[in-house]
Amino acid sequence: MPAWLSLAVAIVCEVVGTSALQASAGFTRPWPSLLVTAGYGLAFYFLSQALNTIPLGTAYAIWSGVGVALISVIGWIAFGQKPDAAAIAGILLITTGVLVIHLFSGAHV
Repeated sequence: MPAWLSLAVAIVCEVVGTSALQASAGFTRPWPSLLVTAGYGLAFYFLSQALNTIPLGTAYAIWSGVGVALISVIGWIAFGQKPDAAAIAGILLITTGVLVIHLFSGAHV
């Protein structure tokens, strides 16, 4: 699997696991808790595969930036956690930073 696809799968798995954290109610509900565990397990596996090609700093910046943006959208849609203007501005800055790293940095392969 190409490294960038592995990173994308890792991000999706992490977002699924993080989203299930709220539904797990502190790991007291078995199915959401299993989803958290599986999501994070798969996320770290696919991240480790991506790191065979993509430098750690680049991969982690993209992982965290895209993850924050996706979790914010899911929090808004699924849990009614509407972000305020400062949160939206911050997410846009993070997204811009990820794009700058991906498009212009010489630190990636």
